[in-house]
Amino acid sequence: MLLHVTHETRYAYAPPVETAQHLAHLKPIACASQRLVSHALTIEPAPAQRSESPDVYGNARAFFALDSTHDELVVTAESVVETAVPQLSPAADRALPWEAVRERFRYAKGAAFDPACEFVFPSTYVPRHEDFAAYARPSFVPGRPLFDAAMDLALRMHRDFVYDAESTEINTPAIEALAQRKGVCQDFAHIMIACLRTMGLPARYVSGYLLTQPPPGEPRLVGADASHAWVSVYLPGTEGPGDWSGFDPTNGRQPGADYVMLAIGRDYADVSPMRGVLHGGARHTLDVRVTVQPLEELREEAARAAQSQSQSQSQNQTPNHQDKEPS
Repeated sequence: MLLHVTHETRYAYAPPVETAQHLAHLKPIACASQRLVSHALTIEPAPAQRSESPDVYGNARAFFALDSTHDELVVTAESVVETAVPQLSPAADRALPWEAVRERFRYAKGAAFDPACEFVFPSTYVPRHEDFAAYARPSFVPGRPLFDAAMDLALRMHRDFVYDAESTEINTPAIEALAQRKGVCQDFAHIMIACLRTMGLPARYVSGYLLTQPPPGEPRLVGADASHAWVSVYLPGTEGPGDWSGFDPTNGRQPGADYVMLAIGRDYADVSPMRGVLHGGARHTLDVRVTVQPLEELREEAARAAQSQSQSQSQNQTPNHQDKEPS
């Protein structure tokens, strides 16, 4: 599936910002289930400096600096991504019991190093807490394969939690969102990761986008979509390295070809779309607009618009002939 993603971030500052430096994670990563066809990052006003480099997790990270006074910043990322249904590597053991995976990541002198161990530890937005373990335990019955336990946990969260955009803020602790059983996809991802890590299992945060279909007969609204977040759980091999498998507790499913991966990290703090250090701009308003649509649909819309414009121009250029009176 070819998906076209537009992610526009608009800041309005008061008083104006004098200088600023920003980091952005807005370029989709390349992986086995998706290929980045094109990407463009437009920044207004034009930055004095800009560069791109990979972060420690392999995500593309854009840096830019502005050295002139500005009261507005508009950053637009436009990407075309070819996606497919993620396939679990044969190296991963889908039937491995969760206890065996937990034991694999307990420290033991001389044990083989697995890079996934980094995702067992607490992080900025994902602490360990007994409340997370208490919620997770019904899914992690003895001997259950980790894949099945993670899927059951995601399905339980989908049933138990209410999606409510007004119930939490970016900095709302995951333990608070767990207690109220409300939040947004970011909260649900943090809660599921905290449940897994508290059980001693490696899990990471995935930011990205989800193709949402408009109601039948209604047009797709530009800017009406939002960025998305889900969870990636590590399934080791029987004897060695394995693979990561995605789970979306917000929708109670695994990611498919309708998902676009943007970046991976320990939690939201590692992959926030935009962050910056400002001199000035004590107050600001933020407006984020995201549109995800099939590329073919976008091309059809462009063709219809071009045809309509051509017809309009043709009608405007047609001379207005009047019948002559007979002589």
